[in-house]
Amino acid sequence: MQPIARPLALVTGASSGIGFELARCCAEDGHDLIVVADNSLDSAVAALEATGAEVQAVQADLATTAGVDAALAALQGRPLQMLIANAGTGLGRTFLEQDFAALRHIIDTNVTGTLELIHRVAQGMQTRRNGRILITGSIAGFIPGPHNAVYNASKAFIDSFAQALRNELDGSGITVTCLMPGATDTAFFEQADMQNTALGKGPKDSPSFVADKGYAALKAGLPGVITGWKNKLQVAAASITPAPVMAAVHSKLARQQAGPR
Repeated sequence: MQPIARPLALVTGASSGIGFELARCCAEDGHDLIVVADNSLDSAVAALEATGAEVQAVQADLATTAGVDAALAALQGRPLQMLIANAGTGLGRTFLEQDFAALRHIIDTNVTGTLELIHRVAQGMQTRRNGRILITGSIAGFIPGPHNAVYNASKAFIDSFAQALRNELDGSGITVTCLMPGATDTAFFEQADMQNTALGKGPKDSPSFVADKGYAALKAGLPGVITGWKNKLQVAAASITPAPVMAAVHSKLARQQAGPR
């Protein structure tokens, strides 16, 4: 008798941080995994396989169509039950200080590549009338982001897109959930050159806490979840505070501080 195949989940940005923890949630919930990142996935795969999941790693840059192609080729025709579109990156300092090629890579990773992957995966889900999609946005999408302007703007796009896509897919058998964390203890601040900022030095949620909340919302079919009561307060404040005021607050938190890191 053939064993019953486990459902399959594809998780991007899964080498560490929130993405790895979301992959853990999928594995512990009985899913096999395709995990994708633009850096080594060896340690993540070893930890995830220890849960009993079958794990396939794809090292690819999802800012490119070639990277999206590589991720989808790993499906080998197997239906995908869950897509966790978590890959993302940021860059600190002022817009005019930043290299434009690096800024373009943020947009291509956070927005263009994310949308291309979702577009192609969701078409198959729509044909089968079954599937769940989790998109990692951010509470940064509610706040103008001086000293991290392109990242915040990209997350504003993603937060909005997720809710629009959910509405378009209503009744299709596909749910779309947006995970909106605040500052989280991941490699983001180091990669974005923001360690020497108030945000980089401040308190952060654990990636496992964020992932558990996001996965629970995904399984419940919720439209979205803001993780943590402090983050909920920030979003509530942003909804009633003039944008210039919020920008000034963010500027103080995200600008480089004087002195050693």
